[in-house]
Amino acid sequence: MHHLCTAAFCLFCAAIFAQTATYTTPFEENNHVTATYNEVIDFYKKLDAGYLQMRLIEAGPTDSGKPLHVAVVSKSGEFDPAKLREQGKLILLINNAIHPGEPEGVDASMVLCRDMLQRQELQSLLDNVVVVIIPMYNIDGALNRGCCSRANQNGPQDYGFRGNAQNLDLNRDFIKCDTKNARSFAQIFNQWQPDVLVDNHTSNGADYQYTITMLATQPDKLGTVLGSYLRYTLSPRLNTLMSQRGQEMAPYVNEFKETPLDGINGFYDSPRYSSGYAALHHCIAFVPETHMLKPFPLRVKATYDFMEVLLKELSIEHSRIKDLRKQAVAEAMSNEYANLDWKLDEKQVDSIVFKGYEGKYKPSEVTGLDRLWYDRKAPFTKKIPYWNHFEPSLKIKKPKAYIIPQAYSTVIEMLQMNGVQLLRLTADATPEVELYRIGKYETRLAYEGHYLHYNVEVEKETATWPYHEGDYVALTNQPAVRFLMETMEPQAMDSYFAWNYFDGILGQKEYFSPYVFEDIAAAFLQENPSVKAELETKKAADPVFAKSQWAQLFFVYKQTPYFEPTLNRYPVGRVMKLGGLPLD
Repeated sequence: MHHLCTAAFCLFCAAIFAQTATYTTPFEENNHVTATYNEVIDFYKKLDAGYLQMRLIEAGPTDSGKPLHVAVVSKSGEFDPAKLREQGKLILLINNAIHPGEPEGVDASMVLCRDMLQRQELQSLLDNVVVVIIPMYNIDGALNRGCCSRANQNGPQDYGFRGNAQNLDLNRDFIKCDTKNARSFAQIFNQWQPDVLVDNHTSNGADYQYTITMLATQPDKLGTVLGSYLRYTLSPRLNTLMSQRGQEMAPYVNEFKETPLDGINGFYDSPRYSSGYAALHHCIAFVPETHMLKPFPLRVKATYDFMEVLLKELSIEHSRIKDLRKQAVAEAMSNEYANLDWKLDEKQVDSIVFKGYEGKYKPSEVTGLDRLWYDRKAPFTKKIPYWNHFEPSLKIKKPKAYIIPQAYSTVIEMLQMNGVQLLRLTADATPEVELYRIGKYETRLAYEGHYLHYNVEVEKETATWPYHEGDYVALTNQPAVRFLMETMEPQAMDSYFAWNYFDGILGQKEYFSPYVFEDIAAAFLQENPSVKAELETKKAADPVFAKSQWAQLFFVYKQTPYFEPTLNRYPVGRVMKLGGLPLD
């Protein structure tokens, strides 16, 4: 499946070799090879030893037992994130090998890191930008190396596996944090607070002419000012600069009916994905998706070119981006309502010029049925529909604060890892709060180690509710308000309720013995004739109910004081009026 180098790629390699006699990557020695984990870390250690402007830092554990690293390139030689932010530096975070079978970013980042240290034209871009590289995020999967787990990909010769040591997909783990990898990533993200994230990938799906496509944070989710800048300024500018390098980009080819000629939809990046997670932190994210069927060397070059083009643009736009992010934070903090879920706006459609191959059908040699194939001898350049505007499908009035019982220690820990500031009650309190009772919901079986809830419906009531000394209070008047609300509101797509962290409330703990409860129920109905009337009405309308002793007794049981008030009661209180809470 491998192809010979193109002239452009050979010039790319020649330029690199001419400048780098002593720091050569395994990929440069054999451009159908991606570096192993040990080769990657050894390479960055050599750069650390050779240059004062670069430091390789251990940044937390992974499920593999090996530490996660960050390689930081800072022209000033300052490596303290807080001091760098005080100096107004823009932080670019580059993440590689979240799916180790998609390794272009690993090799391209090694070359880029070295070039930033050696090439004068790149050094000049680092006056106001600090680059933080995660050399290999899914170390676990990278160690599970082989030739054949990606049947639809053109090289490299050997590569890692998508799942990590728990066989989890790390690009579904940013919110639920089941892995040590994800917890370390959250700490890195909160420590460095990047302004821009790049998460390098390889695509699946249709065949087309582009070597690289681009998935960016859904602009509508970034708010008015930052989202508009991404949609109308930064993304078009990067497209232009890549075209000037001969690397035309199309939007990520996500959903389409038959072939891309029918039009493509923008990708809805919920917070379980890297770009959706970044949006909760008001961070612009780019997910380069190089095309799986293009030769591996060309995919590495396209990834390198995008990161270099982005670096050049960030060196110019650093102040503007940082200012827009501040505005986005202020907007999120001041808004009375929060948008927690989104749906594609099918009425808003753009058109883009798309370079593809004609999709055709022919009999399958395997099944004998018609099968789709893309005819590379029939390229086309046509305008196609592009739907990439989303509208809110869930809008929630923002409370002043949430009260979270201290019993949910894992939830508390994950909020803190993601920069949510928490206070604590200094005494028992029974404040008036809005409380949810979980109504209808559906559950997806065996998804990434969980039974994910979705289509969650809640009933809301205002009541006084007891909370205890040491319980946590999270004010919504803080920069992390988006992360806080999207995890605390159970209806949100990637809430902590959706990911099963509150499942204890869904199971009834106490029941009754029918022979004992018969007398209690009879006495209760005598004292509550309205309930007795409801029971008789239901019996008359429902023959199955009328024949079931248990169903009728349970109907009465739910009306009595014996029925537990905590069943389906979501324990996080929404405080709508501050004041009177004993806080530290």
